[in-house]
Amino acid sequence: MAASKETVLGAAKQFISYINKSPSPFHAVDEVSKMLLSSGFQELHETQAWDIKPQQKYFLTRNKSTIIAFAVGGQFKPGNGFSVVGAHTDSPCLKVKPDSKKNKSGYQMVGVECYGGGIWHTWFDRDLTVAGRVLVRNKDKVDHRLIHIERPILRVPNICIHLMRDHNEKFGPNKESHVCPVLATAVQAELQGDTGIPQSDVPDFTPQCLKHQPLLVKLICDELRIQPEQMLDFELCLADTQPAAIGGILEEFIFAPRLDNLLNAYCATEALIESCKGNSLSQDPNIRLICLFDNEEVGSQSAQGAASTLQELVLRRLSAGGSSTAFEESMPKSYMLSVDQAHAVHPNYSDKHESNHQPGLHKGYVVKFNANQRYATTAITTAILREVAKTAGVPLQDFVVKNDSPCGSTIGPIMSAKLGMPTIDIGAPQLSMHSIREMCCTSSINQGIKLFQGFFENYPRVFSSMNM
Repeated sequence: MAASKETVLGAAKQFISYINKSPSPFHAVDEVSKMLLSSGFQELHETQAWDIKPQQKYFLTRNKSTIIAFAVGGQFKPGNGFSVVGAHTDSPCLKVKPDSKKNKSGYQMVGVECYGGGIWHTWFDRDLTVAGRVLVRNKDKVDHRLIHIERPILRVPNICIHLMRDHNEKFGPNKESHVCPVLATAVQAELQGDTGIPQSDVPDFTPQCLKHQPLLVKLICDELRIQPEQMLDFELCLADTQPAAIGGILEEFIFAPRLDNLLNAYCATEALIESCKGNSLSQDPNIRLICLFDNEEVGSQSAQGAASTLQELVLRRLSAGGSSTAFEESMPKSYMLSVDQAHAVHPNYSDKHESNHQPGLHKGYVVKFNANQRYATTAITTAILREVAKTAGVPLQDFVVKNDSPCGSTIGPIMSAKLGMPTIDIGAPQLSMHSIREMCCTSSINQGIKLFQGFFENYPRVFSSMNM
């Protein structure tokens, strides 16, 4: 039965609240951690021994930008399977360079790197800010502090069409020289006077605070209530200050940044929490996990990425205490939903989609197929999901890329190849993927939560029915 408009909008508005609080992967993981803690999950640390008990709920983070959370089934024993939903916390963006101070033509500017495959022209003429983490010296300790300046302080201005007459035909910005945001004019910065940034008195040593515009450093320090010399380092990304919103004349769209892939990170978290509220966990022979990785947009090759050993190490720990081959026994019993956003058919570019595979908004989650294994989907993993989706009441759509088009990839093939775990690639349909502001339908939030919750609660039963 289709959900009511009130249910759909309620779920969408909760998601919008999450995405507005998550301008960076560090914030996204912090918000997920808060959701889990408020629902009775306990935080673990990789550096400590674990005492895992049935029907208990746990989570851990790595680099503060990747998080794995799990709930232990009441019937779990080492060698049993894992029910996994995998997604990612990062999105294409501009990141502040390690030495970002640039002065040009009377402007103070901030040097940035292009992270991932963004549609960079969409970052022009937007009201931008910075967000991320700062490492702060606090006496003899180093603290991890989040920062989000909630006002527009940066802008990448377009060149006027009078000075580039073919702007509409040929505009392709140089990522090094043209995508550099303005922070202030030099004359106003000079009038501002002393910012209180100390000069280094150690030969050949440049403190981090001297590698960036003094005005930016002062703003960060004022926000965190620290002194410039306490700022050891930071990882900051630029973010649009315009908040996510419900849009469309019928309030059926979400206009937001970072839908790829915070939509699925949020839905996975909500689904795991909701799946633990009834009695199903007590009867579950599996462990239910969500794995939200950083660095998917740049290939996952990092200590906190899906190509790392993190997930394998966690699963091996959870398999400890059984036979010497408990981990190996568990892999063919397990199943992972690799969830990343999908390409809805675009009304102005419908020829870019294969004629029989044109996913639409409001029509359900999209199953991604690729004969060349850019997606991990197989007939078996698809059959399992179709059974789960039927029970959950969530429609599914199919997608393959055209033979004359390139195909992106996800964490699915990476994880399935590393672990030998049956995997399927799916995602919610959206438009404007990798733009600074993307677009999806309100239905996807409720559908995603229902589908993932149904998966956690029903996968063991469906798996046991498969005569493979």
